[in-house]
Amino acid sequence: MTVFISGGAKCGKSSFAQDLAVALAGDGKRYYVATMIPTGEEDFDRIRQHIADRDGMGFETVECFKDIMTVANPHGTFLVDSVTSLVQNSLFPVEKNFEMDLNGANRCADALIQFARTVRHAVFVSDYIYSDAGRYSESTEMYRKCLADIDRRLAAVCDTVVEVSAGQLIIHKGDLCI
Repeated sequence: MTVFISGGAKCGKSSFAQDLAVALAGDGKRYYVATMIPTGEEDFDRIRQHIADRDGMGFETVECFKDIMTVANPHGTFLVDSVTSLVQNSLFPVEKNFEMDLNGANRCADALIQFARTVRHAVFVSDYIYSDAGRYSESTEMYRKCLADIDRRLAAVCDTVVEVSAGQLIIHKGDLCI
């Protein structure tokens, strides 16, 4: 089963995704695919909180900042947290001094879809960052556009699509029968 989860900041996405991945895995192997490249203390605080939140849940943490297919295998359950960071890392690669790389974003999208089709179970977490009316820099607008496009493409191939809003689940596609 593949599940795409989207929602705003601090709405309960990650906690729900962790519980769902545990349920999907049963007694099987659980992988937490960490995608954020930390750049400051706030990022490190978030990482520490996520580690604490999943303590005792049996996840093996795998860091993957790009090229998600490098961690794919047909066994186990994968929690990818988050698509948002994976897209950012691919669109603004460190090795290119954070210059925008649209081809990187396209490769990221293709790899995520291939990953969803390769693994037994996957739960993808993404941030809903493209609905406000604010005007941002050209690069930020391109990032929002790329993420929205990738989210749509990934949601289309996932069995279930869930939006988390203020801790409430809205199922847009499929079901959560486990």
